[in-house]
Amino acid sequence: MKFLIDNALPPRLSNLLRHAGHDAVHLREYGIQHADDKLILLRARQEGRAIVSADTDFGALLANQNAPLPSFILFREPDLATAESYAERLLTILPAMEADLVNVCVVVFRGGRVRVRSLPFSGS
Repeated sequence: MKFLIDNALPPRLSNLLRHAGHDAVHLREYGIQHADDKLILLRARQEGRAIVSADTDFGALLANQNAPLPSFILFREPDLATAESYAERLLTILPAMEADLVNVCVVVFRGGRVRVRSLPFSGS
């Protein structure tokens, strides 16, 4: 999988995902950590990357754009504080949701549960 890690998450998360065999880049590696969310969405779309963030704004932008790409993984787990904890949670569930991510979806980690919703939102 290809991931674009948002500035709301630790930069080390991209290293951990790469070590697990994924193509992951943190916004800081591109030098766009202060970029507008729309620019980040565009970058993820152009590179075929799923956005990984703790920022809910991406879900709203995807809903408003009615765009089919990119997939979005949202962490709303207050117990996650380190890059290792985010990586462990994501890598544990990734095999079960990889097909959904390829087909474009929003994945929300909240309260120890995972919710997957297909994109685009309209008509669903």
